[in-house]
Amino acid sequence: TLPAVHRGKTVKYAAVTAIRKISGEQHLFIEVYRNRKDSRDIPVVRIAFTKKDFGNYFPESGVWTRGKITENTWSRCGLLWRDKEESVPKSDKTLAEENVLYSAADKKRVRRFLKTQKEWKQAVWNDGTWWEYVAGKQKEIIEEENSARKIRELERRIAALKERQENTGELPEQEILGYADTIIFRNRNIIFYRKHGARATLACSKCGGVTDARWRKGQSYESQFERTVEEPVENHYGICPMCRETGIFVPQGRAGRMRRQESHIFLGQQYKDTGFVLRYVQVEKEWLLEESCGEKGLEMAGAYEKLSGIEIARVYFEPGKKVQKDYHKHNNYTGEDFWDDCNLYGSNNINIGPGKIMPETFEAMEQTFLRYSAMKGYCRAETGEVNPVDYLERYMRTPQIEMLVKMGLTEVVSKLVKCHYGIVQNEDAKTPDTFLGIRKERVKQLIRGKGNTDILKVMQMEKRMGQRWTDIQVEHLAEIGAGNHGSISTALTYMNIQRFLNRVAKYAACEYGTGCSTAVSRLQDTAGRYIDYLEMRHVLGYDMTNTVYLFPRDLDVAHGKMVEESNRKEADARIREASDRYPLIRKHYRQYRRQFYFEDGEFLIRPARDAGEIIMEGKILHHCVGGDKYLSSHNNGNSIILFLRFMDEPEVAYITVEIGTESKNIIQWYGAHDGKPDKERMQKWLDAYVTRLKCGLEAAGQDRAQEAGQGILMPAI
Repeated sequence: TLPAVHRGKTVKYAAVTAIRKISGEQHLFIEVYRNRKDSRDIPVVRIAFTKKDFGNYFPESGVWTRGKITENTWSRCGLLWRDKEESVPKSDKTLAEENVLYSAADKKRVRRFLKTQKEWKQAVWNDGTWWEYVAGKQKEIIEEENSARKIRELERRIAALKERQENTGELPEQEILGYADTIIFRNRNIIFYRKHGARATLACSKCGGVTDARWRKGQSYESQFERTVEEPVENHYGICPMCRETGIFVPQGRAGRMRRQESHIFLGQQYKDTGFVLRYVQVEKEWLLEESCGEKGLEMAGAYEKLSGIEIARVYFEPGKKVQKDYHKHNNYTGEDFWDDCNLYGSNNINIGPGKIMPETFEAMEQTFLRYSAMKGYCRAETGEVNPVDYLERYMRTPQIEMLVKMGLTEVVSKLVKCHYGIVQNEDAKTPDTFLGIRKERVKQLIRGKGNTDILKVMQMEKRMGQRWTDIQVEHLAEIGAGNHGSISTALTYMNIQRFLNRVAKYAACEYGTGCSTAVSRLQDTAGRYIDYLEMRHVLGYDMTNTVYLFPRDLDVAHGKMVEESNRKEADARIREASDRYPLIRKHYRQYRRQFYFEDGEFLIRPARDAGEIIMEGKILHHCVGGDKYLSSHNNGNSIILFLRFMDEPEVAYITVEIGTESKNIIQWYGAHDGKPDKERMQKWLDAYVTRLKCGLEAAGQDRAQEAGQGILMPAI
């Protein structure tokens, strides 16, 4: 308890300490009391310490926490026991006056018991700011715990990595390289050549030999007994006259001393009892030409090819566990290769992409928990290389993929493998129709379409809208991309689906089902325009029972008119809103007109009448003067928007000018599309206009007619 109320007049909280031995371990207690007679029995908070742990107990709520004694020292808002309403920052001096240790004995206990092992992390003891000393010990304890936790986590990861390595079988390097040479590189050889007259020097990468051969028939009797070869032509196939193997001709000058081709292979193996590991191997084949200096320059001395591979990643799949990826890394300092359970950072990270899958993978998978994944069927249906890691990760998240593969919904599975889960309506569903959100009777048609996602979107839209369409109508809707145009509910409100399809075909002047890419593109573009047109008519409140509106004679012209009308409606709403927000533009118009209006025989310049006129100026000239920034500045009188126009067309927008109210300097001026029409001439005109504004009519000292004859700008009367 608090022995007595502390005598300090500014003290709000007093802390009492005690050391107790609990379960054979010394504990330091710091109990903070409100410095009042009625609060001496129950502390606001009790902070308990051992040498390696601490905690805070709040008797009022009965809650233990691990908060630091100075949670917000940067804001100086108070300490752990501060009242919630205390949010005003306080100086160290004020905090020291309001929060004290009760006695010198308390200070001694705190200082001795909480002495840190690393003094450089501990705040220097100060009787006033004693809590900083406590905070230093708390920080040390937390850092030691974090360090110990990180060490334990690292040890666990190292042990798990070692276990995975010990349970991973040997990599059959020769089988992988043989598969790569046969399937990927297709036993490709290169025959380097150099022509000289009717003969050519050849170097074969397969046998490594170098020889001369005649590629053009000779006229002499002896020439018929010479070694012959077909004429070497770059990138054409030929037969090596030495080993009789087929190769690709490459001229010596383009050999580049090294030609390289690389690819990737996946090999799957059983891991432990029912686990599975995919091993990602990079294979590479090099074709090299050896040259030596001869009497006639560089001469071919030999050729060879080199096949190599390196395992760069392993992906482990185990039932009930998270997928684990290990990466093969290289230490540039020690020159050693090692395996790690985390990827590299930034642009150097190791990416596991698509590749060829060795047949042994599917045999090994039959002995694992992934034997029903249907990955073999998916790989058979896909064209080109696939990424089995992505497939198996999706399979572990969504086991329904097996069912979809076996049903032949290849395109749907491909989307899911790429994480396009937007096509899934119920991820927990057991049947394909519920899973994809379509009618049950549509599944067979979707299978016939091999899971075409355009057809799927139309089927989902059919169920969502409560419609029942024929198979042909579904296919035609998919062809025009109806599922990508959003809802066609507006169109179906005023016509049936067949009439809508007929209208689209008529406007596009194309038929459905031709397979012509141009026709399909035209149908899709027309459908989108027609849907957009009907939506605009509907929103603008037209009588859609009128067939003239529903079925316009020229869709392009009608669509253009609706776009123009919609923009006008939008502009009107913007003008009404701006007029309410910036009323001073209209109110001060006459004042600004007297100050800024001017005209000569060709041009006039005047201020804007109201906010709506500024907005329309921006829309007509396609620049940003109608924005709130300019409207607000004009409304507040900081700058004025002026319109410069031809005298014979005073209502036709030409140039917009922003001028400072006080300085009379032009801030900026632009014409249509932020251009500056007739720039030099108009700049001189505006410079003269500014000069006139600054000098004023009295300073001019001449009448209007005289100055007009001299080419000097004068105000209109």
